[in-house]
Amino acid sequence: MTVQPMVKFDGVTKRYGALTVLDSLDLEIMPGEKVAVIGPSGSGKTTVLRMLMTLEKINDGVIWVDGEPLTHMHKDGRLVLADAAHLRRMRGKIGMVFQHFNLFPHMSALKNCMEAPVTVLKLSKEEARARAVELLEMVGLADKLDHYPAQLSGGQQQRVAIARALAMRPKVMLFDEVTSALDPELVGEVLNVIRRLGSELDLTMLMVTHQMGFAREFADRVCFFYGGKIAEQGPPEQIFGQAQNERTRQFLSACLEAI
Repeated sequence: MTVQPMVKFDGVTKRYGALTVLDSLDLEIMPGEKVAVIGPSGSGKTTVLRMLMTLEKINDGVIWVDGEPLTHMHKDGRLVLADAAHLRRMRGKIGMVFQHFNLFPHMSALKNCMEAPVTVLKLSKEEARARAVELLEMVGLADKLDHYPAQLSGGQQQRVAIARALAMRPKVMLFDEVTSALDPELVGEVLNVIRRLGSELDLTMLMVTHQMGFAREFADRVCFFYGGKIAEQGPPEQIFGQAQNERTRQFLSACLEAI
């Protein structure tokens, strides 16, 4: 039996006026695969995640998630642009953690993780609380359930944001530069949580990151974006050890010099 991709970009193009940010992107991510997306600013990396979250509309192509069209839907035997109800249902398969934590400041860590399961998934408060407690324990915050975001460090807030995304039981987790807003000494604690999630949960993960060491260690595959296209992709040992593309080598060399 052929395993189908969990995420598939099929000829996806995104333009802002005359500027093409993504140019006929073809990309397949298999179930449980962990893919790191690297590349210079403006190369289209974050746009990939924003389109998966349906925060950006695409101009051409189709995005598929879990065997179903995300950006489109079947109607009268053909694919048409998705309506709001279809987008809402499909979005439930995807969780995203942003570089800025976007927590509700007036809610405790526990309430932040309970809110969407109660309002969107219609879980009972008891069930949502049990799920939130379990996830906050998983990210190492069992003693911070009643703390508000202002009482937490940046690293702790980001871990709450990860638990909150997981509370929706997504099949795909997206991470957008989740450590870039953190002080250097807090980066490790968030990356350790993501490592643990990768080993314990059967999640497909797509991560935009500038943390080259983490991408090398954690990812099954690394995609180097340049000029709205994937210039090169492959296993971390190939990309970081024997990159074929000159632009990939220049980028990695600049990243190493910056450390």
